[in-house]
Amino acid sequence: MKNTFFSHETAVIDFGCTIGNDTKIWHFSHIMPNCVIGERCNIGQNVVISPKVILGRNVKIQNNVSVYTGVVCEDDVFLGPSMVFTNVINPRSAINRRGEYARTVVRKGASIGANATIICGNDIGKYAFIGAGAVVTKSVPDYALLVGNPAKQIGWVGEYGHRLKFDNNGKAICPESGQEYQLDNEKVIRIK
Repeated sequence: MKNTFFSHETAVIDFGCTIGNDTKIWHFSHIMPNCVIGERCNIGQNVVISPKVILGRNVKIQNNVSVYTGVVCEDDVFLGPSMVFTNVINPRSAINRRGEYARTVVRKGASIGANATIICGNDIGKYAFIGAGAVVTKSVPDYALLVGNPAKQIGWVGEYGHRLKFDNNGKAICPESGQEYQLDNEKVIRIK
């Protein structure tokens, strides 16, 4: 069976990439060698996917994003316009640190807002929501809502992206989906 994906005529796809069915790669984007891109991804304009990056299924990358070597995005991740990943803690132009790229994992369903910056080596928990312009300097728990510079947690969100309001028993219900969540010891889990 033939693998079918769309790439705009201005997109560049280097040798050794695996690209899933129904993925779309738009204008002026560059997919570098040995990337793995899942099914149904949407890669906007002017996006660079560096060598050996792994993207799960249904990852949405908006315009002007560079996804550097060391980054892994699990299924259903959203990367907002012009958000930034770093890959080295102490970059210097005169010193080659390619062997020091730090790994950053963006877990299933997480969203990172426009112009946010993720400092390398800090994982983003599943279904976490990073607000526009936030600068993430430490790892983020599942379902956490972070804003600001440096980013601070201001609450929790459910899988549909709505802020969760917990009662005295530590339970919350998503107003859109009806999904139920439990907060216990600063950890949120979906219970229904």
